Amino acid sequence: MIRLEVKKRLHGSQGDFYLEVSLEVKDKEFVVVFGPSGSGKTILLRMLAGLETPQEGYIEVNGEIWYDSKKGINLPPQKREVGFVFQDYSLFPNMSVFENVAFGMRRKDPDKVMELLRLAKMEELKDRKPNTLSGGQKQRVALLRALAREPKVLLLDEPLSALDHETALLLRDEIKSFQRRYGIPTLMVSHNKEEVLRLADKVIRLVNGKMQAYGKPKEVLFSRVWSPKFSFQGIILEKQRMDFIYLLSIAVGSEIVQVVVDQDTANSVNVGDTVLVSAKAFIPVVRKVHSPHLST
Repeated sequence: MIRLEVKKRLHGSQGDFYLEVSLEVKDKEFVVVFGPSGSGKTILLRMLAGLETPQEGYIEVNGEIWYDSKKGINLPPQKREVGFVFQDYSLFPNMSVFENVAFGMRRKDPDKVMELLRLAKMEELKDRKPNTLSGGQKQRVALLRALAREPKVLLLDEPLSALDHETALLLRDEIKSFQRRYGIPTLMVSHNKEEVLRLADKVIRLVNGKMQAYGKPKEVLFSRVWSPKFSFQGIILEKQRMDFIYLLSIAVGSEIVQVVVDQDTANSVNVGDTVLVSAKAFIPVVRKVHSPHLST
């Protein structure tokens, strides 16, 4: 069980704001922290790990106080028994796969290391150095190293964002399988809605340091508090005329969607424009947000 209530002043692109989170995570729960960049998601994980210090509040894990501003308690990171997986892997380049996995263990256990490597189907790579591994293999090693610590809390900071889509899908399933197998309460930062739906037991929607919503994935992602109607913003890649209608091809992140619009709407936008597409009663409405053709 994780219980925390923390507050910390942060410096954002729009000025200073406070990160304020009150949260309970039960045993074996997988909680995803979701929301726009600069909202304090990674800082929340770093405060749990002891790498950042809140200005006030408390952090309690399995009945042990890790931080309490009133009592003057602040355990250092090495005493918090946290497994932390970073986006950039953070492997030791001069160590083998086996040595990287074993590095964080409180009690060196070669059999435990090999068990983890076998579960990840990496036992044949045990003597390889990180620079000879693919991105997915490196992230597996980072995950196994975190699990080898037998942590009380597992923290994942966008562990799949640097991987190609197919590799990310495979590793996503492995993360869930390992988390369930070892029953470790887990917090993960993600910007990917599919990851949220597939991995999370609960989701925190964090915006400008505030918990806008907290609950089951579908409750949070599709709640009226977040979005009263379907909408997304993207850039027009192509405009095609088809009989009496127009078809817009719009880039949204790494995806491309096509939207049918009338002639008036098509005439009001051009390739390269940033547009907001929203749907009300299943009728798409396209509004231009920005045009690169306009001089500033």
